[in-house]
Amino acid sequence: MTAPSADTVLVAAHAEVKMEIGRTDSKASLLLAFDGALLAGVWTVATSLHLHPAALAVGAVGVGLLVASIAMLLAAVRPNLGGAHLKGFPLWATLRAEQLRAALLADDLAEHVARLSRLAVGKFDRLQRAVDLTRAAGAAFTAAALVAAILALVGGVR
Repeated sequence: MTAPSADTVLVAAHAEVKMEIGRTDSKASLLLAFDGALLAGVWTVATSLHLHPAALAVGAVGVGLLVASIAMLLAAVRPNLGGAHLKGFPLWATLRAEQLRAALLADDLAEHVARLSRLAVGKFDRLQRAVDLTRAAGAAFTAAALVAAILALVGGVR
């Protein structure tokens, strides 16, 4: 069996990185929907029930964490068009036909794979932080519910 050529390996790596970016964007989109629904639910509970200020304060921490998670997720799904260092389709959009042909024939796939890999790692990092923030928000909401329940049991309801 012959070893795969460098071009074959690069093409496979390119496809893998693009797939990982797509997976990350899908996960971030699902988590954005989850965080939005959770935020709407928390808002409904906080504005519908007469909660003790201590429970509201703990819940407010959870809301802050959830908003931070949403901001992190928006950063993860924000399109990256390359800034001053255009590559791929953002570069192609600026070229005339003959320049586009030359750019497409240039052998810069390894550089493109490296750039996409850095992009994918950044997206995964932001997604991971957003999940951690969502989990912390869930813990804060659970604590707020416990505070509200305990204060209701001991007569601390206002």
